[in-house]
Amino acid sequence: MNSRDESFLSIWGRRAISVPLYLLLAALALLTTPLWAMAGLAWDVVAGDGRKRPRTRALGFFALYLWCEAAGILAATGIWILTLGGRIGGPRRFMERNAALQRWWSDALFFGSLWLFSMKVATEGLDLAERGPFLLFVRHASMADTVLAAAFVANPGRLLLRYVLKRELLWDPCLDIVGRRLPNAFVNRRGPSLDAEVAAVAGLAEGLDESSGVLIYPEGKRFSESRKEVAVSSLEKKGEAALAEIARGFRNVLPPRLRGPLALIDAAKGIDVVFMEHTGFEGAASLPQFWNGSLVGGTLHVRLRRIPASEIPAEGRARWLFERWAETDRWISEVRAAAGLAGGSGA
Repeated sequence: MNSRDESFLSIWGRRAISVPLYLLLAALALLTTPLWAMAGLAWDVVAGDGRKRPRTRALGFFALYLWCEAAGILAATGIWILTLGGRIGGPRRFMERNAALQRWWSDALFFGSLWLFSMKVATEGLDLAERGPFLLFVRHASMADTVLAAAFVANPGRLLLRYVLKRELLWDPCLDIVGRRLPNAFVNRRGPSLDAEVAAVAGLAEGLDESSGVLIYPEGKRFSESRKEVAVSSLEKKGEAALAEIARGFRNVLPPRLRGPLALIDAAKGIDVVFMEHTGFEGAASLPQFWNGSLVGGTLHVRLRRIPASEIPAEGRARWLFERWAETDRWISEVRAAAGLAGGSGA
């Protein structure tokens, strides 16, 4: 069952838990700011990280996230009240206001995080996604990927990206409330309704124009060697020896899942595909890495590549996608090697 078919009781049963919880945590984070800031700093000093302050920064991020959530919940409620859920001003105006709120939320969270962790940014090819329509295939390295494309692709040109996200993210109140008002798909990645979920993903390609695009994370999960081995084994069992051979060489990415991305390509006739490659957020892939300062002082590298629709083959698209993903994998290895980092992004 896709999120847009979700029952009233399911939606508000979830929000009855998530919204009060997030508002309470945001208020507590605000009222106790001196306490958690001093506790984090004391921990850093005792651990010998007084200069780097990784725990203080991590606690600051959690507070920032909660404050962005609280502000987003209140603003989304205000938009609904002022427009009576889109009845005043019309559905288009209602969507524009929610899209503006989404831009603010994602920019505040992303650029606030860069500042908190003293991170630098190096980009390449951002001009390739200044105009839609396109399908945006994004590498999945951490939870930060959710706002990465917004900050560098959607927000600068006020493009409306239609997201394909896992259904579990509906427990984030802002993604739940605002994300459901915009043309996104929150999907179950397994189960008996998989065909319907793929159809919902393909449906996002309908009506794309110069101000819009569809975003999907072809890997579905963050990279780990064990997950890669499971994926390669699965390809071999399905008789996809050629794809398995390509995937076996991956060092930083998982083999792309094919049904969603290929369904989008099939549905979006004549529309380009943009690959968003990045490295530098691997330190947010797990809580221990994040807590111990893996992001602090790092550099986020982002590269966009746009493949014209005319260069996407009519046959052999699975191999074509795997070969493009192999190029992404090599680029990540090159960037990490230049920075003196090991390949692979952890669990």
